[in-house]
Amino acid sequence: MTFRVRSADQRRAEIQARAAAMGIDEAFISRLVETFYGHVREDETLGPIFAGQVEDWDEHLPKMKDFWSSVALNSGRYAGKPVPAHRKLDGVSAADFTVWLSLFERTLEELAPSPEVVSYFMERADRIARSLQLAMFGLPNLPPAKLAENF
Repeated sequence: MTFRVRSADQRRAEIQARAAAMGIDEAFISRLVETFYGHVREDETLGPIFAGQVEDWDEHLPKMKDFWSSVALNSGRYAGKPVPAHRKLDGVSAADFTVWLSLFERTLEELAPSPEVVSYFMERADRIARSLQLAMFGLPNLPPAKLAENF
């Protein structure tokens, strides 16, 4: 087995080149975030949750664009802490993540230049959703507080 050592800059460049080859760039991410959160605000399940938390969409959307730029392009633009932000939400259930993922995938299918782009983002979105669910709700039959004590 051969291992190739790459610097962080080399890895970032490779990720960005792969994304660019699929048609993923900052303009696509901006359109994706704007469209997705437009759908979120209209959704009967997610709309009220976000309405109760996001007071200024003009402030929130640039943060989400930075987040997805960091996720998809390894841009390093996002410096927030998503777990504490999501843990403070009221009225969120584990099932809401399924709604979020479904709406995100539907938005990608509307906008993505290829099925490969849908898969690229959904793989990442699924990992993010599972991570947030674990942080917020713990494992089945193991409350989040006990989960934190075991690590």
